[in-house]
Amino acid sequence: MYEIAVIGAGPAGASAALFAAKAGKKTLLIDNDKGMTRRGWFENFYGISEVGGPDLVETGHKQAVKFGAELVAEQAINLTSSGNGFVIETEDGIIYEAKHVILATGALTDLAAKAGVETKDGTEPRIKTVVAVNPEGKTNIEGIWAAGTVAGVSVHAIITAGDGAKVAINVISELNGTRYVDHDVLKA
Repeated sequence: MYEIAVIGAGPAGASAALFAAKAGKKTLLIDNDKGMTRRGWFENFYGISEVGGPDLVETGHKQAVKFGAELVAEQAINLTSSGNGFVIETEDGIIYEAKHVILATGALTDLAAKAGVETKDGTEPRIKTVVAVNPEGKTNIEGIWAAGTVAGVSVHAIITAGDGAKVAINVISELNGTRYVDHDVLKA
């Protein structure tokens, strides 16, 4: 069983998986390779002068895997509660289990709604529905969290990446029972 499964591997999801894996949590990152970031061009992403969406997404995947996240190319089609966590079923019939799930599915809320997660009207242009979350990223179902565009934050990749990191930090903190902080320092 994974401690944290992240469904969606764009900036929000890959960022969440990167932080979770770097914190030593057994992490699964599920990517259906259909995210809107792959179609973008970015000149407003802090620290990068310019980058195409496919490169940005692939870099995020590599960072998460570098720290131990397991990346699978699957389409999650069902999310249900189990005894001590959740069961994620994919289009190919593969089953994964996780204690916590972070939904980072971009503009898509179908999986969340099917799982019983509350949704609400979106505020971003062309984003009609989002998952209802509290400031930490928790949904109405204990153990299911949401980050990025699906959680109602701005569609800008830099913002969704930050939101994914924030939600992961909150999940890690809950698992640890104390506030988690991850700060690297320059090597002397």
